[in-house]
Amino acid sequence: MDWITHEEDVWFEFRGNSPHQLVPGRFYKGTVDGYADFGVFVDLASNVTGLLHRSELDRRLESLDWEPGDEVFVQVKNVRDNGNIDLGWSIRQSDSEFRGARIHDPDGDADGQPVEQEAESGGPTTVKTRPKTGKTTKPAGVSTSSETADSESDADSQSEQEAEPEAEPEQDAASEPESESDAGDEDRAPTAGDVVDDIAANGESEQEADAEPEPESDLESEDDAEVDAEQEAEADADDAADEAERVTLAGIDDRVGDVIRVEGEIASVRQTGGPTVFELRDETAIADCAAFVEAGVRAYPEVEVGDYVRIDGEVERRRGELQIETEELTILDGDEGDTVAQRLADALSDEARPDAVAPLAAHEPVAAVGKSLLDAAEAIRRAVLESRPIVVRHTATADGYVAGAAVERAVLPLIREEHPRDDAEYHYFTRRPLEEAVYGMDAATNDVTRMLEDRDRHDEKLPLVLLLGAGSTAESLDGLGLLGVYGSERVVVDAAPADDEVAAEVDVLVNPAREGADARDLSVGALASTLSVAVNDDVRDDVSHLPAVSYWENCPQQYLDLAESHGFDADRVRELREAVALEAYYQSYQDKRELIADLLFDADEGLAGHVSEQFRIKLEDEIETAQANLERREVGAISAAVLDSDAYSHRFDFPPTGLLVDELHRRTREGDAFVTVALGMDELYLRATGDLDLRAVVESAAEKAPAAGLAAAGIREGRIEFLTGARDEALEAVLDAAAEQF
Repeated sequence: MDWITHEEDVWFEFRGNSPHQLVPGRFYKGTVDGYADFGVFVDLASNVTGLLHRSELDRRLESLDWEPGDEVFVQVKNVRDNGNIDLGWSIRQSDSEFRGARIHDPDGDADGQPVEQEAESGGPTTVKTRPKTGKTTKPAGVSTSSETADSESDADSQSEQEAEPEAEPEQDAASEPESESDAGDEDRAPTAGDVVDDIAANGESEQEADAEPEPESDLESEDDAEVDAEQEAEADADDAADEAERVTLAGIDDRVGDVIRVEGEIASVRQTGGPTVFELRDETAIADCAAFVEAGVRAYPEVEVGDYVRIDGEVERRRGELQIETEELTILDGDEGDTVAQRLADALSDEARPDAVAPLAAHEPVAAVGKSLLDAAEAIRRAVLESRPIVVRHTATADGYVAGAAVERAVLPLIREEHPRDDAEYHYFTRRPLEEAVYGMDAATNDVTRMLEDRDRHDEKLPLVLLLGAGSTAESLDGLGLLGVYGSERVVVDAAPADDEVAAEVDVLVNPAREGADARDLSVGALASTLSVAVNDDVRDDVSHLPAVSYWENCPQQYLDLAESHGFDADRVRELREAVALEAYYQSYQDKRELIADLLFDADEGLAGHVSEQFRIKLEDEIETAQANLERREVGAISAAVLDSDAYSHRFDFPPTGLLVDELHRRTREGDAFVTVALGMDELYLRATGDLDLRAVVESAAEKAPAAGLAAAGIREGRIEFLTGARDEALEAVLDAAAEQF
């Protein structure tokens, strides 16, 4: 095997027993062990298993058609100190695509030997190790292996019909040394002489075949019979297809092995390394329909997402999931397409809209938005039924995370029920926390970029974007408008008053203030928890404690009673709130789905207690420093406490400035006219005991300090921006403007 010059040209069979015996860079044959959300586990030997991470694949993980037990080829990228093996993707997935195979036996004598040498003793399967001649097109007169086989078959049949003279002794004698020569030269590369001999030999065989043609009448009669048989089979198939009875996707569980007909809408199309998989939705359910023409080649390229189709095929079960092996797919146009569309629309409307909203507890501002809650719940349920992804945006606060987790708890079971794929809940539902309550161009550009990429690369539908406690002020209009340009549905749910411009921009707005209700004692978490039971009432018991968790103070008694009735007393509610607030700060751009679910729903008290203890330690340290450095002021009719947060807080560690000033204000406020300010380098946070109109404060302050560049950066956070060089002027102007409002 001296022609093999690089190890990457061959694959290795590993016979060791330790990950550290593997050689990074080599390709190994392994066996698929199983799947995880983040990749595929591949066994390279007994007790030696590596991870092929989804980031290493050249396709989506869910498009990979490997089955547990399949033999595959992977590259060892790295072996970590703890024995974890990082695997890489190999575009070559068959023996013939490599130039050879060797044994990697670190402790044995066979190390480095070709795998083929053990074939005779019952060892591993022999692979072809002889290199190709480099000639990819056949010379004139050379027949392919299939043509040769056909010629030999024709010759055999002809010999049965006619009496053939016995072969001449000279020909037999000549063939014997030829076979011996071939056997002796099995391991050498073919020479130019071999090619010439092959051409000559094939030419002679063709001449012999031409010398004894089969009678034309017999050939014609056989061809006619074959054509008649094919036409008859096609006619029978057409008749059977015309007589096929349509079944609904909800009823295919007990039809495994049967050929059925289904009709519906193409919800998505994904191309795997093998078949094309069409996700079909009818009025009852969703199912995958696989169509195969050639490995990795798109079947029915004319079929697009949103088309109404009829599919005939056999029901099979793969990896525990039902799938229809498509035998025929027809796009339905005209009346047939309209019939299917209307059937789906009627079923969708009936299933998507809840009958009514049953609040978790009696609360006037929640009751005031009953209709808009139904509209929002219908939009969410419709997105699930239409196979549209749902993107939830909420603030990276305890209240925001509680709101997002409540909706997530309601929607995920609906997705699991609707979609057969194990990873569907990650595919169709995403939470993306926001640093603040403004849905600006940065967040909107991120969402639009992702949704367009998914649309163009994976034929996905545009998502429903659900904003919880965010996006309801005029500062979010640019971001909301960008979504609107592409026709993405926008639903905004907020307990604080929303601006009129936002109501005109979004598809659904849930906002008590717009219904004339006083919602000062309503949190976003409490409102979203009610929305969650409107979406899926089965989670009512799961989310009943969440409203109480979302309040830092002044929680309505009915929510405290509701939490306690479900086993969450005041101490446990506090621990959950503090634990979520701490985890919301770290890796704030991540949804931390499993961790938040453990904290709020599934874990014992130990996890929340441990995290909340860290919260209190970190917060108390910062509060102690802040209180020692507060500057007290009297400005007109108000008292003020000012903290230089740049000088006396850790800007890049917990707690964030907004949470710090909230807690500082709760501890230092006195009387009905008190403000707390955290003054940074180019921004300040303002808290007040009364209701302040932040925009009015900024407008008045800007008149007092026109060169300070004052702007309302975050209405919900009470955040005001200014120019660094006018820091003192900005502070004085804001305090004066706040005093005027009191």
